[in-house]
Amino acid sequence: MKLITNTLIPLQRLLDSTRSIDFLAPLMLRFYLVPIFWMAGSKKFNSFEDTAAWFGNPDCGLGLPMPELMAALATGSELLGAVLLAIGLGVRWISIPLMVTMAVAAVTSHWQNGWLAIAEGSGIFSSDRTAGAIERLNASKEILKEHGNYSWLTENGSLVILNNGIEFAATYFIMLVALFFIGGGKYFSVDYWIRKQYMTKENT
Repeated sequence: MKLITNTLIPLQRLLDSTRSIDFLAPLMLRFYLVPIFWMAGSKKFNSFEDTAAWFGNPDCGLGLPMPELMAALATGSELLGAVLLAIGLGVRWISIPLMVTMAVAAVTSHWQNGWLAIAEGSGIFSSDRTAGAIERLNASKEILKEHGNYSWLTENGSLVILNNGIEFAATYFIMLVALFFIGGGKYFSVDYWIRKQYMTKENT
């Protein structure tokens, strides 16, 4: 027992020493999400009419009510969210509409496709849908090898079939949940300096 204690205490001290740089975790989460939301919001903004039409179309779109309003809310949340996450202002607050956006996207656009974003033929998340996609992928490869310059086509990456499952939306949602609870972090967050200034005034 004493040996275990003598071993664990230095390890715990080593872990505790990393607290001085624990701001890196929320900082990396924020900076990872910034370009994702900025690109998504910019794409919606630049093609707003098409976006609103897709939001409202029940046949080949999401079939959402008030599509113009829903598209505007999604676009605004993503663009404003990217800016606020970048500077670390209102991180916990902006995480809420972004989580709602990801949840709506997962349920309305990706849920029926399962988990995988990219189709795989085997594994615990594969399905008849993804297995069928792999069959089509292999057939496509054979056609391209026979009739096209396959080496040139795959020079910068292998061919895949998009499954469009909830994987990415769920991942971003989980990252936002983490930011909602831990905030923007120390030093590289406007929230941190506002809170520090406010607490300094309260204590004087």
